[in-house]
Amino acid sequence: MHNSRILLIDDEQHIVDVVLYVLEENAFEVVTALDGDAGLRLFKEKKPDLVLLDLNLPAIPGLELFKEMRAVRPDIPVIMLTSRSEEVDRVIGLELGADDYVTKPFSTRELVARVRAVLRRSTNKEDKESSNQLRHGPIDLDCTAFSLAYFGQPVQLTRAEFRLLECLVRYPARVFTRDVLIDRIHEDGHIVTDRSIDAYVKRLRKKLTGVKPHLNPIETVHGLGYKLDKDVEKAQ
Repeated sequence: MHNSRILLIDDEQHIVDVVLYVLEENAFEVVTALDGDAGLRLFKEKKPDLVLLDLNLPAIPGLELFKEMRAVRPDIPVIMLTSRSEEVDRVIGLELGADDYVTKPFSTRELVARVRAVLRRSTNKEDKESSNQLRHGPIDLDCTAFSLAYFGQPVQLTRAEFRLLECLVRYPARVFTRDVLIDRIHEDGHIVTDRSIDAYVKRLRKKLTGVKPHLNPIETVHGLGYKLDKDVEKAQ
């Protein structure tokens, strides 16, 4: 099994030096960048297993870089490095689906523990996602038969509707922009646009609320896109 590759993006050289040393001492492979542009380039080139992302970056701000990375790889685990004064950005990052955050100044032991915990959760999630059966609360998807059972009732979906819902269920904490959803459900010979995505979401909501009228399973994140509503998992 390969050593996990960590991409560290932080503009403070002394933090980079300390974190690089500690992670390498703990058998991680580490790639570093001091600004958002270099971070995005290395993210695409090196394909890390996890990203440690400072929010206060030159070139590309941390939150913008986070959204760009998630547009490329919605499943990439991200731990945000923040200062106490960046609470609002941290909250926004968590709402967008960041896996964890560490506040500066931080204990290197705590950082290593957080990295290991997030990688462990990510590995467990990948094992679950290798299955063709997906379950999240009352949503049961069979990705081979393209079938959905919602609260135990079968619901007929088009292939595009199924792929959109599958995307949301595979990554229930993630916010998906329309562009990412277009890439995920695109089929040869069939043009998918922003308006198509909105139409698929509208139809999905109608079909699902037909089973459970008072539960809207797909949340609109204004200015960003869509995600699975957090109340779905515990719905009865």
